[in-house]
Amino acid sequence: MPDLRVTLGALTLANPVLVAAGTFGYGLEFAATVPLDRLGALITKTLTRQPREGNPPPRLVETPSGLLNSVGLQNAGLDPFLRDTLPALRPAKVPVIVSILGDSEEDVAAMVQRLDREDGVAAIELNLSCPNVNHAAHSSKFDMQSSELHRTSNIEHRTPMVAQDPALTEAMVRAARAKTAKPLIAKLSPDETDLAPRAQAAERAGASALTVGNTFTGMSLDPTTRRSRLGAMTGGLSGPAIRPLAVYRVWYTARSVRLPIIGTGGIVRAEDALEFFLAGASAVAVGTANFADPRTPLRVARGLERYLARQGIASIGQLHGTLQT
Repeated sequence: MPDLRVTLGALTLANPVLVAAGTFGYGLEFAATVPLDRLGALITKTLTRQPREGNPPPRLVETPSGLLNSVGLQNAGLDPFLRDTLPALRPAKVPVIVSILGDSEEDVAAMVQRLDREDGVAAIELNLSCPNVNHAAHSSKFDMQSSELHRTSNIEHRTPMVAQDPALTEAMVRAARAKTAKPLIAKLSPDETDLAPRAQAAERAGASALTVGNTFTGMSLDPTTRRSRLGAMTGGLSGPAIRPLAVYRVWYTARSVRLPIIGTGGIVRAEDALEFFLAGASAVAVGTANFADPRTPLRVARGLERYLARQGIASIGQLHGTLQT
């Protein structure tokens, strides 16, 4: 059978289909339905250092071929995850990539240092790009230095996502890299048309791989009430509606860095994943489709295997970046 193994820096995965952060809980919720050891890797729901309650409801709105969410990173915090969840995940034999979000370099460094000591953490993903939380606590020295930071402040007076600013991106990744030798994945925002400066900043700072990208900031308004359909006004758009935008960003970013890329955005079938591999991704992460059927990543992996067999291609790596122009 074709070889589906891929490498993301020092991390080797049995297949290139992961589950995206925030769409599969911490994995244990689906263990009775999905054999976790058949996933390429499990990216956990994003954790913060302290517990978060998340955003006010409503939090989800269906859109044409998509989903708008404003969950706001509700989570129990890092300590309960390490105490209760990670030990229960270890017997599942699935590579666990822990997704984290910090409010400052010091916050990120402290979280990464804790995770570095833990068996069963295969890699760490730095969520630099969630559009559904207040990012106002970024390091003050960058607030003063970055004109881009001030130009993009939104109506709620929130500073922009870390991944929208190359200097902040580099600082956050560098702070994390100083505290771990584990593979480090920087998750970038697709809300930027030109991801190259952000990707290059992450590469300079020591990232092992990139996730390209996240949800797109969007709104859904109710003409009857003249209010947002989301409790937090704005949310992140995901699902098949964003796939062409996401594929473009993977293709564009892959030409500017040497890092492996995890492509994500609207993957439902193997054919969708193949677009990302052709564009230059080394792996893919299934997100919104998990809400409809958490077995989707397994079907995508089987579909990739069948495609390679039909095409006479020995390994998924041979497909990487083979877009014909």
